[in-house]
Amino acid sequence: MGDLTARVRLVRTPDGQRLDIPPGFMLGGNEAVLRTEGGRLVVEPVAVPSLLSVLGGLDDLDEDWPDIEDGPPDDVRL
Repeated sequence: MGDLTARVRLVRTPDGQRLDIPPGFMLGGNEAVLRTEGGRLVVEPVAVPSLLSVLGGLDDLDEDWPDIEDGPPDDVRL
């Protein structure tokens, strides 16, 4: 399996340095993690957690809920 390879341009700016990423290498989302690994620079997209994974990580509620009377529905005129 061949990995994609591209030569890219590094641009110095007053705030740091910018890397122009070609279309075949563009990351999804709006955020990435940048880290060094030995002499390499690694850019990884930040995965947005799914709602189910967020809800699954929440603690159970320990609340006493009041009883609510569930009466018949009101008449509706169509």
